[in-house]
Amino acid sequence: DVSDSAGAQTILAAIRKRWPWLKHLFADAGYDRTTLMDKAAFLDFVVEIVRRSDPKGFRVLPRRWVVERTFGWMIRWRRLVRDYERRLDVSEAMIHVAMGALLLRRVAHR
Repeated sequence: DVSDSAGAQTILAAIRKRWPWLKHLFADAGYDRTTLMDKAAFLDFVVEIVRRSDPKGFRVLPRRWVVERTFGWMIRWRRLVRDYERRLDVSEAMIHVAMGALLLRRVAHR
């Protein structure tokens, strides 16, 4: 029962601690909240809000739908379609295997 922007505020410090080199974050208009932007600026993040330019029709915008596209690639693996795993570390390992296989397939086709 937490909004996306409120949830993002709670994980910004954890992101900074885990990946200190990360500077630039992309978000859609749902994350354009003053308190979130203030906290991101305090933690030395640059948050770029990618907005829709034309509400009519479909147009691919830069850096939008990256997460959804990645989830789409992951669910091609049958085991990742549902939450079958009981342990979080096994689920994380399956995600690594799926994304590693995707990268290997792309490198092998070059």
